[in-house]
Amino acid sequence: MSRPAASPEFAGLVRRFWLPVWRVPSGEVYTQRVLQYPVCLVVVTGDYARFYGPASGLAATPLSGDGWAAGVMFEPAAGALLTGGEVARRTDGHVELADLFGSAGASLAARIRATMKPDPVAPQAQSAVTEEYQDFLRGHLPVDGQGLLVNEVVAYVEDNPEVTRVADVCAHFGIGERSLQRLTRHRVGLTPKWLVRRRRIQDATWRLRTGATTIAALAADLGYADEAHLSHDFRRVTGMTPGAFAAHYAD
Repeated sequence: MSRPAASPEFAGLVRRFWLPVWRVPSGEVYTQRVLQYPVCLVVVTGDYARFYGPASGLAATPLSGDGWAAGVMFEPAAGALLTGGEVARRTDGHVELADLFGSAGASLAARIRATMKPDPVAPQAQSAVTEEYQDFLRGHLPVDGQGLLVNEVVAYVEDNPEVTRVADVCAHFGIGERSLQRLTRHRVGLTPKWLVRRRRIQDATWRLRTGATTIAALAADLGYADEAHLSHDFRRVTGMTPGAFAAHYAD
């Protein structure tokens, strides 16, 4: 999978592009499950072209046959700039690009398909697709002050594992909890508590994959009162207990 970076002018709006190509044996379906970041996405494939709001749970995408996708992972600030409204309305949902952006969205999808279809692994095609996206997104610059703030809030939670409470975030930014809730609901589509919990679960999945920790030690390191509280959060998000998850990756 190719993950081209955006040009510097898109800092604050675009995290990265991603361009996967897959080949699944005939008659089989592979379901890709991902704990996504608290951001919106745009994905164009040969079959659909969609804007996705943030996923509050485990995102699952079925893949079959031969295919490709051309996606944009946005920064938290981008959702409201692109949709012109509260991102909470888009959480766990998607909309066709043609419905959200009209003829401009339909035209973007058509250009990307025309570029990718002949040879989706060609570097020239992938470079051209990122340029198509950037040309389309340039009209949504610059990122506003509130957007830059919410980017900082999300980055602070993601980059600092010692943050285990919403109060930690409020103290760092000098903002009240209700104000922070309004900010993240409008710009991210999720609550501050969700941001902290998701980062902790992402940390947990990474460490359980390595097999380098016990569940009790993991719960303590991530600031949970005990294993039961970690297991509750973990199962709600992934559908598996930490023990079952660790066993799956040990096989």
